[in-house]
Amino acid sequence: TNQNGGFDCPGCAGGDSREAGAVKFCETGARAVNWEATGGRVDAAFFARHSVSQLREQSDYWLEYQGRLSEPVRYDADSDRYLPISWDDAFALIARHLNGLDNPHQAAFYTSGRASNEAAYLYQLFGRSFGTNNFPDCSNMCHEASGVALTESIGVGKGTVTLEDFDHADAIFVLGQNPGTNHPRMLEPLRQALERGA
Repeated sequence: TNQNGGFDCPGCAGGDSREAGAVKFCETGARAVNWEATGGRVDAAFFARHSVSQLREQSDYWLEYQGRLSEPVRYDADSDRYLPISWDDAFALIARHLNGLDNPHQAAFYTSGRASNEAAYLYQLFGRSFGTNNFPDCSNMCHEASGVALTESIGVGKGTVTLEDFDHADAIFVLGQNPGTNHPRMLEPLRQALERGA
């Protein structure tokens, strides 16, 4: 992953330098690669066994390890289940809802960090051609609390440190976070700073 002619990690695609032997992924990346490589499939038979109410009672861990969606589904309120739908019908249903809006800005095109950069790029092109730039993503949700706290404490809603700052720091303090799990882009600059003597 991310080295020696490998592939970009679906976690964040970080660690682009190609140093031999260097570890270029984090716990989040290892999980993402594992999840993408699963042979497990969630299909119509799975949804016939489990109502949405039952699925809501399961842990994220349990849900993740059931496998990947293998076909489009739609929610049926009468049965409280996801039912299979053809691709053509799924696209027609989406089009009907989008075209029924009074204004394109009433739509929100959400993506998560689990989407590849390529998929996210195509998705935002679709949203922009539809007529909106309303693209909340996991960063909005993950960083909302820190943005509020930073605004209240220093007057700016985002971090004021860049990764390039690590190249000039003699001491780096990491408080209240786990860079290996939550901030994989920090791992390589931290290692380089340590090797430099910080």
